[in-house]
Amino acid sequence: MTWTKRLLAILLVLVLLLVTGLAWLLLFYKAPPVDPAWAVAGSTDIPPGAVTVRFTGTSTLLFSDGETDWMVDGWFSRPGPFALLLGTVAPDLEAIERGLAANEVDTLAAVFPMHSHYDHAMDAPEVARRTGAVLLGSESTANIGRGWSLPESQIHVVADRVPFQLGQFVITPIVSRHFEFPDPEFRERALGDPLIAAPLVPPVPAFDYKVGKAYVLHVNHPRGSWLIVGSAGYEEGALEGFSADTVFLGVGGLGSQTEDYRENFWRETVGRVKPQRVIPTHYDSLTAPAEGPFKGPSNAEAFLAGGLENTRLFLEQKQVENPNLRFSTLPRFDEVVLFE
Repeated sequence: MTWTKRLLAILLVLVLLLVTGLAWLLLFYKAPPVDPAWAVAGSTDIPPGAVTVRFTGTSTLLFSDGETDWMVDGWFSRPGPFALLLGTVAPDLEAIERGLAANEVDTLAAVFPMHSHYDHAMDAPEVARRTGAVLLGSESTANIGRGWSLPESQIHVVADRVPFQLGQFVITPIVSRHFEFPDPEFRERALGDPLIAAPLVPPVPAFDYKVGKAYVLHVNHPRGSWLIVGSAGYEEGALEGFSADTVFLGVGGLGSQTEDYRENFWRETVGRVKPQRVIPTHYDSLTAPAEGPFKGPSNAEAFLAGGLENTRLFLEQKQVENPNLRFSTLPRFDEVVLFE
């Protein structure tokens, strides 16, 4: 074999190794960091007036009491890893149509992204357009709506700690903090310069969907109360004086933080409101399809904000420490009764 052929063979092997490594990072997924025993099935009997929830994945939640329906995030697109790393992202209209149909949604009173990153707010203006919902959130979220040509009549910027009412739901948005990515460079790209100051017209790089303001939502209804924590971040003392029967707890990346951070996060969320039930969210992959069984983060996602085993062990530890606290994970799309 000539040196030229040997060199070509070596280069071919290197290319194959590189492709294999990229495929392993981007296309293979970890197991979700939640106990399978926590899984609940969809409810077969929905009493009149009951408050129900449907879960799509990440933090997309649909709440209904049979009279009023409203949605958190409304994110159904799942851009692939190469678009996220090297290209641009935009709402996937077919994925949104499938997601709304799977949730049996025709009309919504409102859609409220928990913050303005693409995996929370990117699809919300199209969801609002299709359902007649009002897009709620920060000025950054409003500029995502404006970039999608959503009418101003369907955009409302909320005020910190000022409750608003949707039917019998009373919702209080509380400004909090986003999960702090442990890698300094990634943290700066994702959380530095947080404002979207002008209408954002997709397709754009994923990092153009800046965080805006990160909210926690407290919800009161005659049937019960709950707290929605969309990201594993916290603001010390922000939830003092609030209580809730259930907490929807975003745990993405929690295990990559220090033990002290995890304890503080728990204290400032679950510990403050003292619920009877915790429902983990935002533990699934951002790139796997929004249909089928839940998959944990891809190997690349786990590398950036991982610690999956730490997340699972931490939640299981909290279950042991709080034997009266019920942990549940929701099925995808199926309606589950929260309060009868």
